[in-house]
Amino acid sequence: MTQGTHNYVADDRNASVVIDINGDHFPRPDAKISVFDSGFMLGDGVWEGIRLHHGRLAFLDRHLDRLWRGAKAIHMDIGVSREELERRLYAVLDANGMHGDGVHIRLMVTRGIRSTPYQDPRVVVTPATIVIIPEWKEPAPETATRMLKLATVHVRRGYPDVQDPMLNSHSKLNCITACIQAAQAGADEGLMLDPHGFVATCNSTHFFIVKDGEVWTSSGDYCLDGITRGVVIEIARKAGITVRERNFSLTHVYGADEAFTTGTFAGVAPIGSIDGRVLGEERGPMVERLQQLYLARLADDVSGRSRP
Repeated sequence: MTQGTHNYVADDRNASVVIDINGDHFPRPDAKISVFDSGFMLGDGVWEGIRLHHGRLAFLDRHLDRLWRGAKAIHMDIGVSREELERRLYAVLDANGMHGDGVHIRLMVTRGIRSTPYQDPRVVVTPATIVIIPEWKEPAPETATRMLKLATVHVRRGYPDVQDPMLNSHSKLNCITACIQAAQAGADEGLMLDPHGFVATCNSTHFFIVKDGEVWTSSGDYCLDGITRGVVIEIARKAGITVRERNFSLTHVYGADEAFTTGTFAGVAPIGSIDGRVLGEERGPMVERLQQLYLARLADDVSGRSRP
């Protein structure tokens, strides 16, 4: 079991999973890429985390839309069609006998193999490298109710003209640094501010607060275009809950009635304390309601989804 917002139940089956590399399947010990691969060498690529729910990949269209947007933004050709990539996703699930729940996929696309260790993409000599890692990974049973502890970190989400935080790129060192600082402070997740001192997001999840019956989250200018974040905003508004995407400070956070994170792996998870300020000892009514709404939306998405 890991620590932080991604606590999961360890599963011995993961030692023998089959992994897809460029359309071919390899046992986990044999799944390898070149040391000249752009992702290993320079963090040059984009990725998605996708969950299997009732035998279907949840919100797959949104994930593939974001993957293709990111690849286009960094001028990278994924090299296969969406249809082919979806076929590969389900093929590796079938190869592992993964047909129900409790499965998480990491889909990674890098620019390919370079002829020499150098950042210029013109030295790339192969098509993109596409890796699909499926794992048996169920959130820990207490995830829906365990009150997370957050700590504000010094690492900021930066301006888009430096490294756009909206890109789901392999270059995650700023988030890793934030994660390390939070862990050293004994927290589950690091709360990251934007360059102006307003709350942006967490190091691996998105952040929301509840104030006077309203749900607040950041403007979105300095965070990833989160799939679960977007779904939660949609379902809350559809249910008549006021959601504000706006700038707010740590003063607002410390005075919040409730707070929670969102992410593909854990869904909606409650927060108990931030920087030593206790927001609640147990899950609040808004978080519980949003969890139920999210699970219903998740079920609705996969119920109408076909597979190749």
